[in-house]
Amino acid sequence: MKNVLWIFIILSMPLLLTAKSVEAPKPKSVTARRAGESIKIDGILEEEVWKTEGFKDFIQTDPIDGAEPSEKTSVWIAYDDESLYVAAYLYDSEPESIQGRLGRRDDLVESDWFMFAVDPYFDRRTGYQFAVNPSGSIVDWTLYNDINSDTTWNGVWDWASHLNGDGWSVEIKIPFDQLRFPKKDEYVWGVNFRRVILRKNERLASVWVPKEESAYVSRFAELKGIKGIDPGMHIEVLPYAVSQAHFSPKQEGNPFETGEEFLGDAGFDFKVGLKSNLTLDATVNPDFGQVEVDPAVVNLSAYETYYEEKRPFFIEGANIFNAFGRGGVHMNANINWPAPSLFYSRRIGRGPQGPVTRAGYVDYPEASAILGAFKLTGKIFNGWDIGFVNALTSREYAEIDSGGTRYQEEVEPLTYYGALRVQKDFNEGAQGIGFLVSSVNRDLGDQTLEDLLNRNAFSLAVDGWSYLDKKRTWVVSAWAGGTRVEGSQSAICGLQQSSLHYFQRPDASHVEVNENATHMSGWGGRFNLAKQSGNFVLTFALGALSPGFDPNDIGFQSAASDVINAHLLAGYIQPHPGKVLRSWNVFGGPFGNYDFGGNKTWEGFLVFFHGEFLNYWGFETMFAYNPETYSKTLTRGGPLALVPYGYQVNFGFSSDSRKAVVFSMNNSFYNRPEEGFNLSSNISLNWKPLSNINLSIGPGVYIKESDIMWVTRVDDPLMTETYGTRYVFGSIKQNTLYTEIRLNWTFTPRVTLQLYLQPFIAVGEYDGFKELAEPRTFDYNRYGEGESSIGYEDGYYHVDPDGAGPASEFSFYDPDFNFKSLRGTMVFRWEYHPGSTLYFVWTQNRSDYSNPGELLFGRDLRDLFTAPGDNVFLIKVTYRWNR
Repeated sequence: MKNVLWIFIILSMPLLLTAKSVEAPKPKSVTARRAGESIKIDGILEEEVWKTEGFKDFIQTDPIDGAEPSEKTSVWIAYDDESLYVAAYLYDSEPESIQGRLGRRDDLVESDWFMFAVDPYFDRRTGYQFAVNPSGSIVDWTLYNDINSDTTWNGVWDWASHLNGDGWSVEIKIPFDQLRFPKKDEYVWGVNFRRVILRKNERLASVWVPKEESAYVSRFAELKGIKGIDPGMHIEVLPYAVSQAHFSPKQEGNPFETGEEFLGDAGFDFKVGLKSNLTLDATVNPDFGQVEVDPAVVNLSAYETYYEEKRPFFIEGANIFNAFGRGGVHMNANINWPAPSLFYSRRIGRGPQGPVTRAGYVDYPEASAILGAFKLTGKIFNGWDIGFVNALTSREYAEIDSGGTRYQEEVEPLTYYGALRVQKDFNEGAQGIGFLVSSVNRDLGDQTLEDLLNRNAFSLAVDGWSYLDKKRTWVVSAWAGGTRVEGSQSAICGLQQSSLHYFQRPDASHVEVNENATHMSGWGGRFNLAKQSGNFVLTFALGALSPGFDPNDIGFQSAASDVINAHLLAGYIQPHPGKVLRSWNVFGGPFGNYDFGGNKTWEGFLVFFHGEFLNYWGFETMFAYNPETYSKTLTRGGPLALVPYGYQVNFGFSSDSRKAVVFSMNNSFYNRPEEGFNLSSNISLNWKPLSNINLSIGPGVYIKESDIMWVTRVDDPLMTETYGTRYVFGSIKQNTLYTEIRLNWTFTPRVTLQLYLQPFIAVGEYDGFKELAEPRTFDYNRYGEGESSIGYEDGYYHVDPDGAGPASEFSFYDPDFNFKSLRGTMVFRWEYHPGSTLYFVWTQNRSDYSNPGELLFGRDLRDLFTAPGDNVFLIKVTYRWNR
């Protein structure tokens, strides 16, 4: 792998060194005028301030990059003491062909659009963007890291659009208290306007960034003329009330499952603008329930499943945490890199982790209640960005009914979570530096939890970036940090042997279990070099996580530490139309992993190609090859095992997204000829029968056949070849069928109905049981061959590994499964007043586990829809009061 990497670097350098980049032009200028009268937001441009000369200097970005627009556009900006106003008149030579679809908030539906972006800090890296279409649908974003955006922010602003005889017009009103900026006598902000003309697939912008270049906020025009405003202190209170009815099948004899449960609660959030550029959000007795259910999955790995955060308190303003380690670099590739996140907000309020030790009927809490939380976001002294999140979760108890006697057992301790992120950029974003620190502190009074959970967990990391030239073609970025966890000897011993570490590996000389340890520390970091402008591009990364690195008390890591990872990808981007393709790009290069013992645990080479035809149909394909390597995780704490060579082929395509029916398909095939294969295929069908209705159906299938699927481990001192343990595997045939169905029905931009339904069936059949015969090989002793025997009785397999030999017999549970799930939710949302919302939610969950190991689609589908279900009905109302 090392030789391939150096050969690839040498061959790529002549192309990269001769590639050219265009220097950014001098910024344009836009002038805001103070409004001399009250502006009515109705989309009709009648006010005097809109009758002056507007800004008209637009240029195409699509379909012909840099060409003149086919339609005229005029834009004005005005302001008064409290708000910023934007008006646009979008002329159209075919007004009857203007496309305006209704969509729920933050759904960028296929439509004509007008967009306004502003950088009030004028830091050339961050900002806000607002979009309105002819039907009044809206999207709003926060902008960060120059080209990244986040739609989870929902500002409180007013808008209106109006169809005219020669086009359409827009008015936008944005209160200054929705924007963050330092107080000055006179302001210079960044600004950009964009327009989409759907039927022509034409996109216009007031600031042109050639497609060969990677920039957005840093190229904004200068907005001048705003002065004499005083945003003052902003205070916002959002009380809520929620009632819930839960209906589930009654269980005879179980006092906790009576078939129905009724709950109610109330609380409030409040937001205080401590300064015009610093905001405090706090919550008392918060309602952190999710509106949409998580999708069903079957996870046969040793690592947890990642779920997206969906709670507004945590997702709003989260980009300062999400951008850690990503500053400056827009081309990121994580090829077999664990991609640790030092702050994963779904840890806060997680499900309790402690076991129940008494027998009986159990009422086990689903989540840890959040007693209170606050966050501080914005800019502090000298332009430092800050994000500070704190939360306290309650001590949770499971209630046990044992023969009519009630007991309580603590299953989650009182816990504090805190994360502080600070970052500052210099020279208009050309360089930047920051750090992130986190802490988890548990009040462990219960001995069972003391033996299981870490008492304290800390992390500290720094990150930064720097462009290497004035044109910002080349950039380097890096992060480095450490983690430390503290706890009892039992807790730390268990942590060392968990799937993130596997210190107990018997053939590893660089790690070992310390049974007397009461803490564990580790370090990690990654370096990135990228050329991300011009036709020729490159990304190189080198990262490492030491064996003791563990962010998972408040963060998330997708795979084991003890890894050194690198990749080098070079590519060519052609963004301009040719005779067949409208645009295309190709990437390729080597990648690989080693552990700290010098063992090669992954290696390969990939080539990726993406293109779009002139008719706006797109496709992509990828080929990757992996030679044989060693796995340090296959035996789950055992010795290294050989993984045979394999290859992967992906292919997908999509149709023209402007049409009423949009179709796409993605397929992936990974094959190890000596071991097995994975095949996944999914289809997406999107139908837009009316301008306010969108129905999508996404069926998919996943097929897996493997000869080395983990089953269990059995201690046996006679098995000296594998260090006194038998590592048991089986051959699996797994079939997974699923469909995701979504219906979005938008009555008005403020009244929407969303439906989500996911039928899911996953069946796994195991046979061909065996044990690893020798480390670092693909040799296995198959049960039932030679002197060994295997039998089945009452749901258990019974194995005699050597017949008349001295080895003891052992048993393990039949791992076959047949998991069927039906999850759905219906959400009616009415924003009856700006920032004030009424929700009605119905959620249903059904599951069934009958007939393990056997897939009969008709029977399993029937069992799924006739399985007992849980139904939850919820009404929630919020009201926004602000000053």
